[in-house]
Amino acid sequence: MKKYVCDVCGWEYDPAVGDPENGIEPGTAFEDLPEDWVCPLCGVGKDDFSPVD
Repeated sequence: MKKYVCDVCGWEYDPAVGDPENGIEPGTAFEDLPEDWVCPLCGVGKDDFSPVD
């Protein structure tokens, strides 16, 4: 599973960690995040994230 980085603030979504503070369990792929999930730091949506190479 790929990591993704927020294009606005640089926060990195790591699927191995998830986003437990917002109900996202570890092991959740970025593609499987709910459509209404937003960056926990700046609040932008999934469209503003890019895969980390």
